[in-house]
Amino acid sequence: MEAAADLQDTALLTLKFEFNPKLGIDNPVLSLAEDHDPSDLWALARPRFCLLSREEGRDFGFHLQRGPGRVRHVVCWVEPGTSAQQQGLREGDRILGVNAHVVEHEDFEVVVRLVRASGPRVLLTVWAQQAHDVARAQQGDGALLCPALSQGVRPRLCHVVKDEGGFGFSVTHDHQGSFWLVLTAGGAAERAGVPPGARLLEVDGVSVEKFTHSRLSRKLWQSGEQVTLLVAGPEVEEQCRLLGMPLAAPLAEGWALPSQPRCLHLERGPQGFGFLLREEKGLGGRLGQFLWDVDPGLPAERAGMQAGDRLVAVAGESVEGLGHEETVSRIRAQGSRLSLTVVDPAADRFFSMVRLSPLLFLESTEALASPQSTCSASLPETKEPPPDDTAVPPVPGGSRLCLLYPGPGGGYGFRLSYVADGPCLFVSQVTPGGSAARAGLQRGDVILEVNGDSVDGQGDLGRLQQLAEAEPPLCLKLATRSPQGSEARVPPEPAGARKERQRAGDQDGGESERSGL
Repeated sequence: MEAAADLQDTALLTLKFEFNPKLGIDNPVLSLAEDHDPSDLWALARPRFCLLSREEGRDFGFHLQRGPGRVRHVVCWVEPGTSAQQQGLREGDRILGVNAHVVEHEDFEVVVRLVRASGPRVLLTVWAQQAHDVARAQQGDGALLCPALSQGVRPRLCHVVKDEGGFGFSVTHDHQGSFWLVLTAGGAAERAGVPPGARLLEVDGVSVEKFTHSRLSRKLWQSGEQVTLLVAGPEVEEQCRLLGMPLAAPLAEGWALPSQPRCLHLERGPQGFGFLLREEKGLGGRLGQFLWDVDPGLPAERAGMQAGDRLVAVAGESVEGLGHEETVSRIRAQGSRLSLTVVDPAADRFFSMVRLSPLLFLESTEALASPQSTCSASLPETKEPPPDDTAVPPVPGGSRLCLLYPGPGGGYGFRLSYVADGPCLFVSQVTPGGSAARAGLQRGDVILEVNGDSVDGQGDLGRLQQLAEAEPPLCLKLATRSPQGSEARVPPEPAGARKERQRAGDQDGGESERSGL
């Protein structure tokens, strides 16, 4: 109670700066943040959405800590003049959502990882401290207070390549910054995943909110033979309007993107991994960690590493902005098995142009290694499969077949795990409503064959990352395990996934984890 009172008193004492046409604003930094009236109970009793952006080499401008008791993710400090302060993020705010992820019941480390992996832009769903505490007391700890878009209802980042009919759309508008696309049946835009009646939000990473129609026409003409559009269909627009949620790029799913991040899974051989990590300047002169001297025939080359790839994550954890020594330390912490996420120069240029992290569009399999010799692979679904019937009659002898079709992004909607002492590959997670779930895949199912090739677990780690790249449909031969057995084999958090944290005393005198973001 004392903490809430102190926060309210502080808010009441905050000076307000008004614009004077003659004198201007004498303190522009303090005037940029949204001015919330603590007496406005309606404003406090609903979530806010803060779309933050950061410049190269800078953070978003806030610190996050694990709160006391059952409170999980609390903003403990906001740096003046940063994007966080400008977008109205305040000390004491509870973070319940990061981009499209509901995180109110997630571990602290997961939230920090999601924010850091978001790249130049992140959308936070936050509640004011007082409102959150009241709502939590009324609805209980198990209730979800974070609004979220329905399954599969998200903006789309669509890459359109011009054909003989052009881009395959025309533009209508009713006022500046409000544009909708009229599609040509079977045209390039429709094939790239642009939905009918879509609202146009960005062109090649540039918002069209302040564009005139003539300026938009020039921008599209300057794009040449291909253009990347951020669009939202009518259903997405309506849901965002009802939730008060912005049509933000970090919520987008990728459709027909020209480049993808890649997950590489390496196991140390007698001669090592077979690559060199070097820090050097990349796009825009920014420092990055690049992979060079990939030795022929060694694990790095066999995993698909290419000289000039830039390293963006180790064991699923972003290394963007880290120095060379810290990156090497995280690689070494993985031991003899590595999971690296990389982008080639073309992918690096693409994601830099659209101002989004490649980790938001990681659609290849994602395996995480741990000291317990446990690996997992994630095949997330991005879109419903074609209308073909995916049900397959059971196979005699206690096994069955499942046919899976990927979406435009290549995902199937399930996670695989492997334990060395099994030996077996089994399904540890199935996305509700995804193609895997509709095909009858269940958690605990053991993978016996993949596309007709036998799988025995031992020695098959290198094939995990190839599942999402296989020619569809993906045909799995399965045997059923008990849920208890599969529960025991879900891999623990990898050793390298824990963040470096500062320790700070919370208001109750205990310890809380804190990270600058």
